[in-house]
Amino acid sequence: MYAVIQTGGKQFRVEKDAKLKVDPIDADPGSEVKFENVLVVSGDKETKIGDPFIAKAVVTAEVLGSSKDDKVMVFKKRPRKGHKKLRGHRQPYTTVKIKDIIGG
Repeated sequence: MYAVIQTGGKQFRVEKDAKLKVDPIDADPGSEVKFENVLVVSGDKETKIGDPFIAKAVVTAEVLGSSKDDKVMVFKKRPRKGHKKLRGHRQPYTTVKIKDIIGG
């Protein structure tokens, strides 16, 4: 069984016991989070597709922790102008583990 959820403006295909990096969630490690924006739920025999979301469908997950991703270097240069700019960015994320998929 799998589901497609929407969180942080992105869509993720999730299965039970899968680990996932999502945009930062304000929750403590070890706590439970519910994702209610479920777009698709597919089981053994049938597939439900939402319009845009499936009513009463919930994906529960456990928060494992928060961290920052690897550094991405952003370099901008304008030719023949002597202009160079170098910036680094580390995107914060929260790691969750999918516990259960309830397909309304």
